[in-house]
Amino acid sequence: MESTKTTITKETKNKIQVDYEGKLSTKERLLNKIKASNTWITAIVNVFKFILMLGVSFVIIYPFITKIAGSFMSPNDLADVTVSLIPRDFNIDQYKYIIQDNGYFFHIDDLGQQHLGAFFHTLFLSLICAAIQTMVACLVGYGIAKFKFKGNVAVMVAVVVTMIIPHSALQLAFRQHFISFDIAHVMSTGNMGIIQTLTGGKNIELINTYWPFIIMSLGGIAFKNGLYIYMMRQFFKGVPDELEESAYVDGSGTFRTFVQIILPLSVPMMITIFLFSFSWQWTDQFYTNLFFEGADAPWTMPKIVSLPASLEILYTGHPVLKMFTTVVENTASLMIILPLVIMYLFCQKYLVQGIERSGLVG
Repeated sequence: MESTKTTITKETKNKIQVDYEGKLSTKERLLNKIKASNTWITAIVNVFKFILMLGVSFVIIYPFITKIAGSFMSPNDLADVTVSLIPRDFNIDQYKYIIQDNGYFFHIDDLGQQHLGAFFHTLFLSLICAAIQTMVACLVGYGIAKFKFKGNVAVMVAVVVTMIIPHSALQLAFRQHFISFDIAHVMSTGNMGIIQTLTGGKNIELINTYWPFIIMSLGGIAFKNGLYIYMMRQFFKGVPDELEESAYVDGSGTFRTFVQIILPLSVPMMITIFLFSFSWQWTDQFYTNLFFEGADAPWTMPKIVSLPASLEILYTGHPVLKMFTTVVENTASLMIILPLVIMYLFCQKYLVQGIERSGLVG
């Protein structure tokens, strides 16, 4: 007698499973699923990750939350121990008087004349420096990455040295050279340079102007300029040489290849460097305090971090005036970083792409 072999296909198994599960309640199906898999372990791990991320995020964001909440508080709220994060006496006097008295948009000098304030001066200076430093980083980084010449290593070492040496060690030399600026000084500012020779020994003082920032950016020695060059070098080393070789075969020169082929590929990286340069220049206090001094100096962002005169007069003698002064300074700091936050919200995609392609992560 021949035995009959029954072939059970995948569709038959699925049909049997569906028929079986259809007879079970929702609770029974859920319990069977948990018993048959590691779903409960995955759920516990996910919950733990969520709680951990929530806690870390809260620790990082909490200082900003307290500063934002404090910026809308009055001195009476600060004196009230029952007020924590939600102000009882909500007001925007701090923002109003910082804009009016501290010259956020427009600054009024001792003679009563109105000038551009900290926002516009800092915006103009940051845009100029960021644009120049981005182009210098592209040119120098491309040369180091793609051209083999004597001194290539020495140039890269010089770039790294600009990243290592603290700028505070060079501040006196920088200041002295821009107080009496000239081209081709030999060893010291006491020697005659080209400009002094042409003008009969007349000195050119560049303090309280944008020129020190522009000249340093053009020379590749401005704040963080070495880092930007290094980032561009890392990016260009990842660009295939075949692209340039194909362009050279088609009759394209070096400069044309750089402008029409290499630079369009570098747009995300260039935007990243531009954002870095703009942000660091926007919040810079070291060089602005070094090259800007006195009443004639451009009104930049660090100058708005103080208690406005109107608030000082209004709350003179208040028991928490000292604490309120700190809160107002924190509010001014928030007003400084607010444009950077807005800019980041629109450019974060390019920033992340540029950092990934620079080779600085991983």
